[in-house]
Amino acid sequence: MKYRCEATSVEGFVQILASNYLPHGYWFYVTGQVPSGKDANAVDAKIIDKYQIGLSRQQRARRKQQGMANLHYVRFQNFFVILATHGKHPFFSSEQKNVKDIRKHPLQFHGYSFTVRRGGFLKKVEGEETATPDGRYRVRVSISRKAYRDLYADLVDRAAHRNLETLRWELWNQPFEPYAPIRKQYLKVLRRMNQVRGSMGYDKLPTDVIRYQRRIVRPFEEKGEKPGQLFEEFEELKNDRQSAQELRFEPVCKGQMIV
Repeated sequence: MKYRCEATSVEGFVQILASNYLPHGYWFYVTGQVPSGKDANAVDAKIIDKYQIGLSRQQRARRKQQGMANLHYVRFQNFFVILATHGKHPFFSSEQKNVKDIRKHPLQFHGYSFTVRRGGFLKKVEGEETATPDGRYRVRVSISRKAYRDLYADLVDRAAHRNLETLRWELWNQPFEPYAPIRKQYLKVLRRMNQVRGSMGYDKLPTDVIRYQRRIVRPFEEKGEKPGQLFEEFEELKNDRQSAQELRFEPVCKGQMIV
């Protein structure tokens, strides 16, 4: 099976890192740009072949047991990132000066910032007096510092000069997908906007002007598909699967021949 690496949307690139690669220990990375004038697909093939990235799940499992690192590669337009797990691999000696640990050096991409940190506290169980510390590493996707400052200043400035419906539309259609840290950033902006509007006697914005669920997309699109399309057919496929199971386990009447 061909190793797929070209993300066709910003949302797809962010999703594949945040949901598939970083949670599984791919914490060491190198970023780069495909030089202008060069064939991006040729660069993809060269990197994948050089570091033996296009491996099956079983091959990755065997390498992990042997203490060897596994790699993934993903590209959006001319920007690419190579990700690696702990272990031995020529990648670390070849890219020694450029390799970064995402736990110490967040990865920046199109205004997003990726990092991996230990969690805070687990949710209290009924009857528990003190919260239990969460010792696991968690992926955090937030708006980068510069992008957040620009967004904050712009929206707070608009709060005093735009009507309620216009602000509703602008907040709902912000380009950053609402991962948990981003939702907190949006709410901080919203609180400040409401302070400004309240001081001028304007109606305040409700919290439902912010999206709380991110869009699920296909990171690697097939030809003919719309980049970043939603999984609109998910429910249909689920219903088809359920129907197939019902047919498979339908009881057979006594004396009925099974063909």
